Amino acid sequence: MQFTASTVSLTVDDVAASQAFFTSHLGYAVRHAADGFASLSRPDAVDIVLLARGLQVLPPEQRDRHADGLILAFTLDGGLDEQEKRLRDAGIEITLPLRQEPWGECLFQVTDPNGVIIQFVEWVTPEHD
Repeated sequence: MQFTASTVSLTVDDVAASQAFFTSHLGYAVRHAADGFASLSRPDAVDIVLLARGLQVLPPEQRDRHADGLILAFTLDGGLDEQEKRLRDAGIEITLPLRQEPWGECLFQVTDPNGVIIQFVEWVTPEHD
């Protein structure tokens, strides 16, 4: 088996709002879009498909689900603090402020208009006493 791409599919209430968030603030481009659907991509990250809750093409048991409890994490190679400042300056609420964990993970989180949690991560060598 050989994969050609990776995609995360998120069911949200307002596809247009999440689409605008990902394209305006995270550099995604729209590949395909229709009523209740958007396919987003960028060359260095996982593709994202946005589906409207209640969309009839979904199996009945999936139609009312919402992207909840999911953290969409992106690992950066430097510049984490600059990205937090850029998003904050753009008026995006930082829902988990920049912090460093003892195991070497630096991170912060934002939340898109549909409640999708997006985490930005940078790994550093942890300090040892």
